[in-house]
Amino acid sequence: MTDGFGAITWWGFSPALDFQEILKGSSGGKTCENDPVHILLVGAGDLRHVLLTVARKYRHTPRKLCFHILEGSLELYARDMLFLTIALEPQTRMGLQEKTELFLELFGNILIRKQSTEYVEKMSTELIKMVTDFSYLEKKLPVVDLSQLKFKERDFLDAIFKFWRNPAITGVFEVSKYWDLRIRKLLGTRYDSRINVYDWDYQMRLVQREADIIHSHEYKYWRENGQAFEVREADYEIPNKTMASGLILTHEGEKHARRGYWGDILVSPYVTLGIQCEETEFFKKSNKQYMKTACNVAEYNVMSMLHEIANRTKYVQPKPAEKEETGEKDGPKITEITEEEVSEDDKTDSKTDAEKLSEQVEREVAEELKKADLSDIRPLDQEYEPLPLNNVSISFLPMNSLPDLGRKAKYRGRFDLVYFSNSMVHLLTPDVAPAFADTATVVIESARYMLELKLEQVKMFVEKVIGLGKEAGCKSPDKCNPETANYVQMQFVRDSKKD
Repeated sequence: MTDGFGAITWWGFSPALDFQEILKGSSGGKTCENDPVHILLVGAGDLRHVLLTVARKYRHTPRKLCFHILEGSLELYARDMLFLTIALEPQTRMGLQEKTELFLELFGNILIRKQSTEYVEKMSTELIKMVTDFSYLEKKLPVVDLSQLKFKERDFLDAIFKFWRNPAITGVFEVSKYWDLRIRKLLGTRYDSRINVYDWDYQMRLVQREADIIHSHEYKYWRENGQAFEVREADYEIPNKTMASGLILTHEGEKHARRGYWGDILVSPYVTLGIQCEETEFFKKSNKQYMKTACNVAEYNVMSMLHEIANRTKYVQPKPAEKEETGEKDGPKITEITEEEVSEDDKTDSKTDAEKLSEQVEREVAEELKKADLSDIRPLDQEYEPLPLNNVSISFLPMNSLPDLGRKAKYRGRFDLVYFSNSMVHLLTPDVAPAFADTATVVIESARYMLELKLEQVKMFVEKVIGLGKEAGCKSPDKCNPETANYVQMQFVRDSKKD
């Protein structure tokens, strides 16, 4: 990958998909409740597809969903587990609004709030226990399966969570410094005019690719500071350690391991969560300008996903009370106030009644305080008990194991839907095809939002991808505009004669 996109994909470069909706429209989708659907995700970068599919599971035919995740970096597995614990936080520990803000903050900000850091540190201890003790994992996060990982990969995950848990900040992960160094390296001599560069990337690339819901100010602010979702008016000043990763660099012929921020500094996480939405009101315009921003869309999308996971009902955005048909009832009213003579006895009685009421309230409050010691009550101090996810499993596969899946009996003919990111599509080869079901759907992320590529290069990428799919046994897509498609969807049908 080029410098702007980074060496690790903290987020994908395309909007989230409901995989069951895709399977419903394909000839290979299973309809029997007893037949589990196996979905393989190669290089997705985050859990957006998994969470959206699980959130909308109740909208489709009941069936078991088995997700198999394969990434190129173990730091992504660690992030996936963290975001899954946030999504499954019970209402008694964390409300929907707080959960949404925490999710967005950790997802797209290089600097976070103090309370968010405390949550990561606290949950890191739980995640360490889950990685090192499968019985504890089965108790606390039964939806996750880590049994396929190698021992050294589980040890590496343990080390990542211990790094997150370490409260030390100074000199450990100076992410703002790393961000600025990455910008300087990317722009070179253009660094001093970088604001103009950001504006050119926005106007000539993002807007032309139908991502103009992203406001120019929020995009340029993210490019400059690495902050995408500052939902609250708060201090965002602590490095987000979940975005730390290692990279082997070569300097003067010698290799050196360096920890830093090696993710995207060009596209932004808005593309992942903030440019598409079920609620059309977010895309209304006034004077040819959007009334909402990508941050508003992302907040709604995450909130609706988390709500549907918890309640299995569609999220309805709260609206202000409707106004009365006549404006007179809503407007200010003028009332004449007249002074009346009140006898001393009436004043005494009124004061007596008020004092009695006040004393009664004080007694009730004192009784409640006795029943509950408020000094020890903190929602996150309660034991973590995740929300139940019925008929869902998420298995993490060993890194670089994709070529071997087709040769293993347990995975032969297993996957009904296979998703490839644009950075991992080169792994779509005939050697992988034996792991596909007899009739499977292959979804490939396009390069539409890889902003350093021109539209001609985006078109060439789609043509190249279709060629790879054909070599693996897939059919050409019926309809696919190479310049506007976010994904390339192909159908795999096994040739019985070759078998």
